[in-house]
Amino acid sequence: MPKYYEFKVCGYYLYFTAKCIVEAFHVHASDSKLSEEDSAKFFVKENGDTEIKKSGILSEQELNVIQKFIKENYKDMYKKWASISDKGFFAGK
Repeated sequence: MPKYYEFKVCGYYLYFTAKCIVEAFHVHASDSKLSEEDSAKFFVKENGDTEIKKSGILSEQELNVIQKFIKENYKDMYKKWASISDKGFFAGK
C-alpha cells in the first residue's frame, strides 16, 4: 500500500491502496497495520478541501488535524496518486 509520506500525521499513516485507484483522489488514515477496517477515508477536492467518507476510529480532533495537513499538502500528494491513477480530484457525489 503506497504511503503518501513515510511519517505519521497525528499518529496515523496517510496512504492509498492499489485496488482503490478506480475512485477519485482520496487518502486513508490508519495505524501501522494499514488496514481499511478502522481507517478514515478523505476524498480530496481540487482546492484541497476534503470530504470525510468515513471516520474510522479517529477522533474529531484527529480528523481536523489530518484535514488541515491534506489541505496544506494536497498538491504533492496528488502527484503520487496521479502516478498510478487516471482518476482526478473528487467532484462530489
